[in-house]
Amino acid sequence: MANAIKKNELKNHIRDIPDFPKKGIIFKDITTLLQNGAVFKKSVDLLAKKFKKENIDLVVAVEARGFIFGAAVAYKLGTGFVPVRKKGKLPARTKSVTYELEYGTDVLEIHEDAIQPGKRVLIVDDLLATGGTIKAVSDLVKAQGAVIVGLAFLVELKFLKGKAKLKDLPVYSIIKY
Repeated sequence: MANAIKKNELKNHIRDIPDFPKKGIIFKDITTLLQNGAVFKKSVDLLAKKFKKENIDLVVAVEARGFIFGAAVAYKLGTGFVPVRKKGKLPARTKSVTYELEYGTDVLEIHEDAIQPGKRVLIVDDLLATGGTIKAVSDLVKAQGAVIVGLAFLVELKFLKGKAKLKDLPVYSIIKY
């Protein structure tokens, strides 16, 4: 049963992949967590439960792994879902933001009509690392006049201090390394 799984047991379902995507990095692979239905359900339940009473209008998530958790949390909360994608992937008119990566820059886009001003938004992603991507997403959401109620993550890599870039926003992470 999903309820029999404890929050602190979720970490046991994430495997480490050394030297991926490059030497010296230990990649936290969540595919092993996703493969276990009860564990995946518990993860989604925990993310949604934290924000159940926050009157969320929309869940926003970033491709690709963020979509897995974002869509599931939106379903659980009974809200709409808004995808944020890499440049050129959305079909209608978009707003975009350029942000820094450790090896260059990238561009994220959202449909310009995706979020109406004043909507209460929860941003969901699988992992918080350096915070650059989620900071860019929060800037896009704020530019549309939305109220960001929180940022929710399955995993947070605390040693990368991504939370520091998001200091004006409430961050919730289930698993911390």
